[in-house]
Amino acid sequence: MKHMYLIAGLVAGGLALNAGVALAKGPGFPMGPGTISFESLDTDGNGEISRDEVQAMAQTRFNEADTNADGKLDAAEMVAQANKRTEERVAAMIKNLDKDGDGVLSTEEMPHADRGMKMFDVLDADDSGTVSKEEFAEMRDRMREHHGEKRKSKN
Repeated sequence: MKHMYLIAGLVAGGLALNAGVALAKGPGFPMGPGTISFESLDTDGNGEISRDEVQAMAQTRFNEADTNADGKLDAAEMVAQANKRTEERVAAMIKNLDKDGDGVLSTEEMPHADRGMKMFDVLDADDSGTVSKEEFAEMRDRMREHHGEKRKSKN
């Protein structure tokens, strides 16, 4: 029985963390908060985005990450770039959600704070107040199927 509470807690915590991560990604994800727009890609201002403009943007981003200018990204450069994007996303998340302006986020300021419990209710298909291994596996399988269908529709 204790392990069921642990699973429920992990599910709830994971969902809350994922919600926070999604919010931290900001409006420009995957490029970064607010950094991608039509205008930023249409560098010649002709009202259309060409392949050359997209390639130039990708090269610029690569060059920004290639801090030693050797034309290659090593692990340290990739981690540094990922950390930079994470810091930008977190700053944007705090800016957007910090209602009282204290520079930190409380549980109340986090959107969908009760989302984990809603997901628990979905997992608890028989309304027993606990999630069985079978219920957990069924939901996992449905999620995999759902995500598989999304991937197929994109191709």
